[in-house]
Amino acid sequence: MSFHKSYTLEKNIAVVGATGAVGEELLRVLERRNFPVNRLRLLASSRSKGKSLHFRGELIPIEVLEKESFQGIDIALFSAGGSISEQFVPDAIGAGAIVVDNSSAFRMDPSVPLVIPEINGADIKKHHALIANPNCSTLIALMALFPLHQQFGLTRVIASTYQAVSGIGTRGIEELQNQVEALANKRTVKPEVFLHQIAFNLLPHIDSFLENGYTREEMKFQNESQRIMHLPNLKASVTCVRVPVYRAHSISIHAEFERSVSLEKAQDALIAAPGIDLVDDPSKGVYPMPLEVQGHDQCHVGRLRLDYTSPNGLSLWVCGDQLLKGAALNAVQIAEIILKMS
Repeated sequence: MSFHKSYTLEKNIAVVGATGAVGEELLRVLERRNFPVNRLRLLASSRSKGKSLHFRGELIPIEVLEKESFQGIDIALFSAGGSISEQFVPDAIGAGAIVVDNSSAFRMDPSVPLVIPEINGADIKKHHALIANPNCSTLIALMALFPLHQQFGLTRVIASTYQAVSGIGTRGIEELQNQVEALANKRTVKPEVFLHQIAFNLLPHIDSFLENGYTREEMKFQNESQRIMHLPNLKASVTCVRVPVYRAHSISIHAEFERSVSLEKAQDALIAAPGIDLVDDPSKGVYPMPLEVQGHDQCHVGRLRLDYTSPNGLSLWVCGDQLLKGAALNAVQIAEIILKMS
């Protein structure tokens, strides 16, 4: 769904964290989907003062984020981290803006809708000027799991994520680039962003560890999935892994359901689902890959097979661009629904 320019629809938009990886993607998505922007305010830290970014053929200057930055703003898209959201979201709401927040700051607040439009877009109606964007890997996985849940009744998930370095922004991309170049020239690698070398390596460690042995990133999968799909009893055991891929997350999923699973019905459900492409012909080397999905709005699902160890089990592989559907695109889709409601 995109909107053609109309003076009755145009809104004043603020992008917080505009110079980050997600922030720049937000600008591209707003432009590509022809979102009706009247005035655009790009906000970032003082480090970005003096910079400008392109939007619809114009150079828009970066402004330093301050408490007063949201006067006259209708919709504020936040993507600058949890601490920034905690500090400035109240200011944006106080100035009359509706906020779509891409951080983890408010995701588990029961008064804040946590939304994937294709799944629970109706929850936006319950907002109090704040809607949260889910965690990127959770979001990409649920794009495939929700239509299967509708068909068979999801009860349990075991998953491993393969998360690209851009998941932490441009710093992750630069670290991988620098390490690959250093190793190619037989220079010593010194990790700065990640705890260990990421080039040609896998790190089973994303976010901080909890007392139960899982990381915060891993527990987000269960906690956020329960809220988004309205499944308070859903159980999920997840291992999150950082991989030396620049862009797009991949997830290996084993799902268990209440009802007997038919491979044909599972394929039909995924084909009919919005935001998903079934890419599944392994005998011809056709399956989802991060290189193929980067830059695409759709998530790809494949390697679909019945789990012979579980009577109601299904195994699958999902790839999605975490900067697009995992972040910027989902936020803009939420803003489009807000626009329709206004």
